[in-house]
Amino acid sequence: MGLLSAPWSLLPSGTFLTMLALFFSVFALILDFMKRRRSWSRYPPGPTSMPFFGNILQADFNRLPEYCARLRKKYGDVFSLQFCWENVVFINGLESVKEGLITKSDDTSDRPLNILTKKFGFNDDNTGVVMARYGQTWKDIRRFSLSTLRDFGLGKKSLAERVSEEAGCLCSALKSKGGSPFDPHFLINNAVSNVICSIVFGDRFEYHDKNFLKVLTVFENLLITSSGLLAQLINVIPALVHVPGVASDLFKAQDDIFDFLRGIITEHKKTYDPNTKRDFIDAFLEEVEKVKGDPNNSFCEINLLLTVTDLFTAGTETTATTLRFGLLYMMLYPDIQTKVQEEIDQVIGRERQPTMDDRANMPYTNAVIHEIQRFSDIVPFSVPHKTTRDTEVNGFFIPKGTMLMFNLSSVLKDESIWARPYQFYPEHFLDADGQFIKQDAFMPFSAGRRVCLGEQLARMELFLFFTIFLQQFTFSVPKKQPRPSEETIDRFLRAPTPYQLCAEVR
Repeated sequence: MGLLSAPWSLLPSGTFLTMLALFFSVFALILDFMKRRRSWSRYPPGPTSMPFFGNILQADFNRLPEYCARLRKKYGDVFSLQFCWENVVFINGLESVKEGLITKSDDTSDRPLNILTKKFGFNDDNTGVVMARYGQTWKDIRRFSLSTLRDFGLGKKSLAERVSEEAGCLCSALKSKGGSPFDPHFLINNAVSNVICSIVFGDRFEYHDKNFLKVLTVFENLLITSSGLLAQLINVIPALVHVPGVASDLFKAQDDIFDFLRGIITEHKKTYDPNTKRDFIDAFLEEVEKVKGDPNNSFCEINLLLTVTDLFTAGTETTATTLRFGLLYMMLYPDIQTKVQEEIDQVIGRERQPTMDDRANMPYTNAVIHEIQRFSDIVPFSVPHKTTRDTEVNGFFIPKGTMLMFNLSSVLKDESIWARPYQFYPEHFLDADGQFIKQDAFMPFSAGRRVCLGEQLARMELFLFFTIFLQQFTFSVPKKQPRPSEETIDRFLRAPTPYQLCAEVR
């Protein structure tokens, strides 16, 4: 009986262990193949993937637009990758991007929920306005957010005046540098953030506020770490979050931001008066009171925290980064800076502050601002989308639950659309008579149902901040310093390489 029940006992122990390892290896490979195989016809093509890891180790997350440009030349406008067992479809080119974002908007407007977003508090029930799942809660929160932002001045003269006042504060800070070299990074971030803070929190923060500077720094570091290879591996291999130290930096940064915003919300609750709406938080707290007792309501304290987080972060980094690119380009292209200043002097002069009404009479300045957005291309892939049902884009079948990456960079720098896609060239937005022209391929704010909530505010800030800067200052490369690099730092948001400038009062 012993021989019959345990025949492997006759094998040398080393041979037995080898066979056991071989068995489990073959079993794991078969399981991996079954999990990753694609049985759909007309699924987008893509490079051969590795067992277990898929294409995640092949992808260059530090230069993802360039990596995707190479794949686009080989596989076409719609191609696929696998990040371990996650199917990801990349959509490139104006027509395919428009089809996916606009024509098929109902099919493609979901967001992928991964381990990191869940750890940050987002799920099917808890939502903000950026990372939220596509459903009724998101629709309720987005509708409320747009309405409330309008109530507090979005698109109105009152908000334009608020932006101009903040620009004036920033100009005073720039003048205090006395023409000496300095890095404008956090001054600009603080000023831009103050605009959205005044709407959401009802307050602004001084440029020397160390606690607020720490929050801005933490948020920027979070953007860096959450868009790297480690974060992608954690998303597709959730067990990694339980390995001590692996994700601690990510969660610590998010906790710091939440703690800062919770403190502000707590103070609001202490002084909340239902008869007086001071800001966005008060308006949300009013909605929370209205729907108390309704189990299906979208307005609760966790959604307040997540929505405020979305508005604060989205309303700070994108516009501030674009303005930092703008000042960099004005240093590097002084002839363009001079032409903008000449138009400002002619239309506005140097005494009164610019208003949004001036934009219609300033085609060259408007073209330069648009070209800054196009050329800097700060959100190359927008925020990831996910299909809500089986759909098709450009004739390719994309199943429900697939992550979608819309390559906005492929549109903003499409060689078939732009005369000089890889050069800073404001004439992209001017006709033969020097008048401003809109371009269909200009979509830095994305498009469709998930178009940037703060697009109108961002356009206002970019025009007023930029015009006031160049009305009052000439920006130049510091003497004895090399010409700043146009190389960028690529992560979820593309940023300029750190630089210094001199701001000389005109």
